[in-house]
Amino acid sequence: MNHSEIVSFIWDVANLIRDTFRRGKYQDVILPLTVLRRLDCVLAPTKEIVRERAAVLRERGIDNLEPQLCEYSGFAFYNTSAFDFARLLADAPNIASNLKHYITGFSSNMLEVLERFDFDNTIDKLEEAGLLFKVMEQFKMIDLHPDIVDNAMMGMIFEELIRKFNEALNENPGEHFTPRDVVHLMVALMLAGDENLLSNPNPIRTIYDPCCGSGGMLMIAKEHIKVGRLENGNLIQRPINPTAEIHLFGQEVNPETWAISKSDMFIKDPSGRDADNIEFGSVLSEPGHRGQSFDYMIANPPYGKDWRADDTTVRNEHSLGTAGRFGPGLPRKNDGQLLFLLHMLSHLKDPSHGGSRVAIIMNGSPLFTGDAGSGESEIRRYIFESDLLEALIALPEQLFYNTGIATYIWLLSNRKAPERQGKVQLIDATQLWTPMKKSLGNKRRHISPEQAYDIQKILANYQDGETHIRKHKPKKELHVVSRIFPTTHFGFRKITVERPLRLNFLANQERKERLKKTTAFCALTKDQQTLTFEIINNLSDELINDRESFKRMITTVTNKLSLGITTSKIKKVILDGLAEHDTNAIICRGRNGQVESDSSLR
Repeated sequence: MNHSEIVSFIWDVANLIRDTFRRGKYQDVILPLTVLRRLDCVLAPTKEIVRERAAVLRERGIDNLEPQLCEYSGFAFYNTSAFDFARLLADAPNIASNLKHYITGFSSNMLEVLERFDFDNTIDKLEEAGLLFKVMEQFKMIDLHPDIVDNAMMGMIFEELIRKFNEALNENPGEHFTPRDVVHLMVALMLAGDENLLSNPNPIRTIYDPCCGSGGMLMIAKEHIKVGRLENGNLIQRPINPTAEIHLFGQEVNPETWAISKSDMFIKDPSGRDADNIEFGSVLSEPGHRGQSFDYMIANPPYGKDWRADDTTVRNEHSLGTAGRFGPGLPRKNDGQLLFLLHMLSHLKDPSHGGSRVAIIMNGSPLFTGDAGSGESEIRRYIFESDLLEALIALPEQLFYNTGIATYIWLLSNRKAPERQGKVQLIDATQLWTPMKKSLGNKRRHISPEQAYDIQKILANYQDGETHIRKHKPKKELHVVSRIFPTTHFGFRKITVERPLRLNFLANQERKERLKKTTAFCALTKDQQTLTFEIINNLSDELINDRESFKRMITTVTNKLSLGITTSKIKKVILDGLAEHDTNAIICRGRNGQVESDSSLR
């Protein structure tokens, strides 16, 4: 079966549980059982020898079993329970308690992962509904051993399941994962120009994703370097260096996707090193790799993600200036994309130690939101003045599963090539797409390997102007624009120029009628309105070009009519209602003599 057929088979479990679980809760059943079945298949060949060895070690009184049992299992984890899926199904009356026992039989590192699913409650609910045996039986029918379902396909299965869950929940499109065609493009662009560096004998490189989801970006980046790009089992891009030693690092805030990422890493890397480097928690308030720097960084941060939950930590670090991650500025509360970018920039390696390259995909908000002086603008200013932005690539719309919005890949580096220093390359790749045979949610287009190569070639050629590219289907020539600008081209400042307020005053019929229609006059009581016009009707009908003189005139009238002290509200209604802007009038000043500004002339 291909990955789509496996996903459909697994998704059929929904037909068994639809009367017990809401559609938005299907993942509580399907995700942990998919992980468990994968682990069950992976450990099956060494299951008995691990159990036998565990018994021998316990008889000898050895407490630390993990080193030897991991060696026998062939992975950085193991399971010492007597159960597997077949034996669990063989004892149907006790399947719930036996399944819990089976889970506790995993080594502590994998048990920590499985606990993130909070699966015990789901087991009880399935058992109460009489569904646990049926669901387990369905999963037993799938062989998820790596010899049958390789790591790349398993990653696609997890991501396709997550996509279905997101559709059921109508989740934020940027919350979870990026389509593989886009990831392959991002990785290729991130590594572009580094082929010589990576081709040195046995290089050691680190790759970091601060919102790694199920780990797809990290694994694809590693595969590009060591294995190359595979499509349907065919090698379409050669590896850069199979002998390179690549260390992966990441962090994820969603417990289910963190657990998927962690368990998948344990399987793909028998040493367990990569899995140990995947931290749990919000990277904005609980960074798991503080103080570390990385050679490459890649991310798809959530679009429109509210960062109020991380407000205290973020603001504290902003107040630290250059000593904190967020010193350059803070974006508005309803979109934290630029905070993730600043976090990544805080992990750049010093150029004297090789520097770093960053690829991050975001929507248009970080590009266009925020006037001069705003948090977003100050962050952009920091990036330009630090000469970190290398290229910006506009992608086609309708590439993502849950949204059709426009997206942009930002390429950043603190070790630009000499010819790129002080400059930014803009690439309009919005026409480089191929229609999909069958839409997946809002994803109706994808970027073919040939088109991804075209974009890489445009980046590498580093030319200003149009590039003619032949589109594969339908066959027509496209004009892809590549423009190169100095970083200073993007800089601007907003200077507020105030002009003084100048007013004249006239108690004529036209202005009286206008005053009657003002909101402030209509808000007065009937008595206050009567008093207002009693004062106005006794004012001189001559034009007054000095507000202070007009105020004194109002005071003289109120004293003459023995009206006592009128309220400031009535005086303001009269002043505002009978005033007009006049460039020849005397400047209006406040109580302390300061010049008042005219907002209409700002």
